[in-house]
Amino acid sequence: MPIQTPICDFGQKAQDFRLKSTDNKIISLNDVKGENGTLIMFICNHCPYVKAVTKDIIEDCNKLKNLGVNSVAICANDAENYPEDSFDNMILFAQKHQFSFPYLVDETQETAKTYDAVCTPDFFGYNKDLELQYRGRLRELRNLIPVREGESDLLKAMIQISETGKGPENQIPSAGCGIKWKNN
Repeated sequence: MPIQTPICDFGQKAQDFRLKSTDNKIISLNDVKGENGTLIMFICNHCPYVKAVTKDIIEDCNKLKNLGVNSVAICANDAENYPEDSFDNMILFAQKHQFSFPYLVDETQETAKTYDAVCTPDFFGYNKDLELQYRGRLRELRNLIPVREGESDLLKAMIQISETGKGPENQIPSAGCGIKWKNN
């Protein structure tokens, strides 16, 4: 049974982070902040829900970049118990799918906890002032297959945010595998 994201906490400020990217750079929130918005995604390599929408994530992020919305993906899963989500495998995943955005490792899981991320994929859409305006799904999935009618919910919401600073009132939660927390 997939875990669903909570309702969007409109206006909540994005929290800073300093995490290592798959190209061995330390990336902060300021480094990825977009002129018209910022999309922060919690994903991983092994989750079937993420795999189902990886192509859509890349296409949406490429379209959003042209609108001044930057994107970043963060993997916070326990790589010890889920080796498919190891840093080396993150590098391979980002290369295989030709990510046009930074893919960051949250080894301590502190960033995921700060954001209250609950599942993969978990999308946080911020306006230009880094105020949360979207916490919903990318698009409908039926039996882990994306329903390809029209633009994605995520893309439509982020376009609206880039133009108005406000996200849609009605949002359908994202659903996926729970974040694999460390036992400490």
